Amino acid sequence: MIAIVDYDMGNLKSVHKAFESVGHHATVTRDPQAIADASHVVLPGVGAFGDCMRNLERHGLVEPVLGAIRAGKPFLGICLGFQLLFSESEEFGTHRGLGVIPGRVVRFASGGSPTPMKVPHMGWNSIAIGKRSPVLDGVPDGAFMYFVHSYYVVPDDQSVACTMTDYGRPFVSSVARDNIFACQFHPEKSQSEGLRIIQNFGGLS
Repeated sequence: MIAIVDYDMGNLKSVHKAFESVGHHATVTRDPQAIADASHVVLPGVGAFGDCMRNLERHGLVEPVLGAIRAGKPFLGICLGFQLLFSESEEFGTHRGLGVIPGRVVRFASGGSPTPMKVPHMGWNSIAIGKRSPVLDGVPDGAFMYFVHSYYVVPDDQSVACTMTDYGRPFVSSVARDNIFACQFHPEKSQSEGLRIIQNFGGLS
């Protein structure tokens, strides 16, 4: 069973629907025991970094999430659920993250030159695959994924970077390390290529 962690901040329905649509049984839960019993764990997220961390703490979900990662369960972080894995974010002040992957979450620079950008980065953009992961099996280099975000991750160790995306400058759009695959884009909103990621993840053992 795939547990989708509910901490009042995720795009839960669309993530759940995506797993069900490709034939994987998933449940939305904030029950620590259900997360502990799950074969796979998904941490989605929409909203502000600090609010999300507070909600994880308020619902007693920090340790179940970290426990799932330590146990080696296939773990998928999506959008803000990706950013929360890092050490800290500068969104509306400095906020501590889960600290699973050393690094920071920083804001896109809007305006300026030579390439003025609109923030948030919203819409379709391509991913350049630098490191293959089983979660990306069958996903072509240059595939387009759907993004909505104003902040991006800067890992201390760039070797965790799985894909890069260009928005005024290249940024890390997904990481892969051990049992973790996490992405800035929304696979559940990225049509056939995104659903392939969902299907691949659910098929991991």
